[in-house]
Amino acid sequence: MGLAIGIVGLPNVGKSTLFNALSGASVLAANYPFATKDPNVGVVPVPDQRLDRLAALYEPKKTTPAALEFVDIAGLVKGASKGEGLGNQFLANIREVDAIAHVLRCFSDPDVVHVDGHVDPERDRDVVETELALKDLETLEKKRERRAKDAKAAGKMGEEAKADLAVYDKLKAALDAGQPARGVRLSEEEKLRAKELFLLTAKPVLYVANVDEAQLERLDTDPLVAKVKALADAEGARAVAICSKVEAEIQELHKNERVEFLASVGLTEPGLDKLVRAGFDLLGLQSYFTTGEDECRAWVIRKGSRAPQAAGVIHTDFERGFIKAEVIRWDDLLAYGSEAAARAKGVLRVEGKEYVVQDGDVMHFLFNV
Repeated sequence: MGLAIGIVGLPNVGKSTLFNALSGASVLAANYPFATKDPNVGVVPVPDQRLDRLAALYEPKKTTPAALEFVDIAGLVKGASKGEGLGNQFLANIREVDAIAHVLRCFSDPDVVHVDGHVDPERDRDVVETELALKDLETLEKKRERRAKDAKAAGKMGEEAKADLAVYDKLKAALDAGQPARGVRLSEEEKLRAKELFLLTAKPVLYVANVDEAQLERLDTDPLVAKVKALADAEGARAVAICSKVEAEIQELHKNERVEFLASVGLTEPGLDKLVRAGFDLLGLQSYFTTGEDECRAWVIRKGSRAPQAAGVIHTDFERGFIKAEVIRWDDLLAYGSEAAARAKGVLRVEGKEYVVQDGDVMHFLFNV
């Protein structure tokens, strides 16, 4: 679907190490033709044991997981909203992504100097949020000036402009109070008007607490990790704690060696797996599967998508000529061992155009164009 998450944060918080770890887990470019379109973009598979188990059943020639794009964005500094450092490029890059993974430093390392002298994830979050908010206020002011002139017009043009201004004022009041645009309650109509602003603080955020190896053993009690989780809880966001350095080391190991290494550092799975799944959920995405001897594949759709929309992800002709879909839950398919057995037991069903696809559905589409 081309959705991307930008990795954001101050300098020296571990963004590049995290991105390098993600890049080490990248899907082969052959499966995703745009995977190498930019050296700072990594296309990363979404870990999914359901797909692995379906592939074990079918033993296909190819297994293709769902994937997300992660974009490595240059470190922000104070004054970025006014062009300090790489501010203009930083803000432009954020504008182009769909969500933000905000990396907050929770580790101490005398060899990696913190730009503000000492480690404080809450302060670091506030620096970035302030710069984004200042840029959003600038955007609102410019947009407001133009729409204020339109509001003087008679008829529909003036009414539309007044409705826009009401939304702008609501957003500006929140930003002035130190609240991001994503936290403002808006009606569906207001959301459409706000979407046209492309505000930076409107983008959904996932907080990433970057820790050192020693902290992995005490994530539940570490005070800095707790501070990051509190920040996330306060705005209804999600937080994931990982050690970027360890994650990079994991990617260098053979898969057979990873389980033992993970156990040695107190983990049951790579932190990257949790990060990617959290990012997938942050964007409101889910997967359905197609299976067969040639390929088992996870297809990415938005939650709430209906069957024709899901079919269109495979090919636009599938959506245009949609007739019906054969649907079975992934776990039912595994339990019965084949689609034929599942059909005989009545658990494989036929759904029409109004069917809302569920996460984990295995689907075959019938269409005519």
